[in-house]
Amino acid sequence: MRSITLIFTVLWGCLAMAQQTPAGPQTQAITIEGATAHLGNGEVIENSLLMFSAGKLTYVGSADNEIARQGKVIDASGKHVYPGFIAPAKSLGLIEINAVRATNDQDEIGDLIPHVRSLIAYNAESQVVESMRPNGVLIGQTTPLGGTISGTSSIVQFDAWNWEDAAIKVDDGIHLHWPNSFRRGRWWLGEDPAYKPNKEYQKEVDEIKAFMANSVAYGRAKPEANNPAFAAMQGVLDGSKKAYVYANLEREIIDAVTTLKGAGVQHVVVVGGYDTHKITDFIKKHEVAVLVQRTHSLPAREDDDYDMPYKLPKLLADAGVLVGLQNAGASNFQTRNLPFYAGQVVGQGMDKEAALQLITGNTAEILGISNDYGTLEVGKSATLFVSEGDALDMRGNQLTHAFIDGREISLETHQTELWKRYMEKFEGK
Repeated sequence: MRSITLIFTVLWGCLAMAQQTPAGPQTQAITIEGATAHLGNGEVIENSLLMFSAGKLTYVGSADNEIARQGKVIDASGKHVYPGFIAPAKSLGLIEINAVRATNDQDEIGDLIPHVRSLIAYNAESQVVESMRPNGVLIGQTTPLGGTISGTSSIVQFDAWNWEDAAIKVDDGIHLHWPNSFRRGRWWLGEDPAYKPNKEYQKEVDEIKAFMANSVAYGRAKPEANNPAFAAMQGVLDGSKKAYVYANLEREIIDAVTTLKGAGVQHVVVVGGYDTHKITDFIKKHEVAVLVQRTHSLPAREDDDYDMPYKLPKLLADAGVLVGLQNAGASNFQTRNLPFYAGQVVGQGMDKEAALQLITGNTAEILGISNDYGTLEVGKSATLFVSEGDALDMRGNQLTHAFIDGREISLETHQTELWKRYMEKFEGK
């Protein structure tokens, strides 16, 4: 009994360590001068000058221009400035400790539950969310998991008191996990664990088609009796929300896009998309964007190129597909490695600024927030950070300043506090 009490005491102590107090509104203009500015749209300004006030960028240009500096001036000579990185399609803020059920809100009961809203379960004081900021990941799409239609995501910034303060875009999309056309045998039932065609695939697809057809009929009939699930689907049918469909194999991607487009869904984003490089003409024809799985992955098949996950984003970008990066299959903590996934693509021959767009401008466009976020342009949100070196390289990704909507945020986390504590303890030993 005492051991159980001790375990819960330790876990509660971990949960009780609150995040850094969110920054207050920007009260004075800020100028960042001398850094190399990576704008997130493919452009670079050496010896740059950025100014912002009231949370918005008011000047983006060269420091050589004779223009009056405003407010507090930060000398960033020799450093680099980037727009805040964006982490899409992750359950950040919905789960804290896997072993503690009370901290896990990423999955709800039910298989077709588009009306379940992730935002109201978002924990703005999550230590996992807090740990994103020191690597420049300042925005995320908090996304439910589980079932076939998991629910509705929202886009948040990572320095807030609560979910209301955090919200950037509320209920931006529905997340659909397409059935697998191949399935590994259930070894616990004595089946061969090798991959085999899923005999239930067509049945599972038909269930999704029937649900889509009923959603369309519900929208046309507008019945007095409310059906929350069908009502939640109306956003993807009228174009106000996007449909994020999780699919990897060629057949699954084609079936998913064809089904959704055939039902009248206007905006489709493929998440994962391992085989999308094989059908780029199909992808472009249907104006589908792709959020590629993390590059730090093994090939899916034995006969695939050993570096397929590394080069997939470049193959899609070269073919003219709008592509961003997502870290499917990785833990939420590993989302902080998002910039290094983009850096991996640079190693495959992609231009560094094009790779940066995979986690800034491109992702902002895919999520529908590009009017305010994703690039450093006059009139957009001053959500950015200053790094000692190349932020796509873990050796250079050392932040000195970070801002969300012009508010200078803390880069301290429970992890940096522990690091400093034990560095002091063992210094000189």
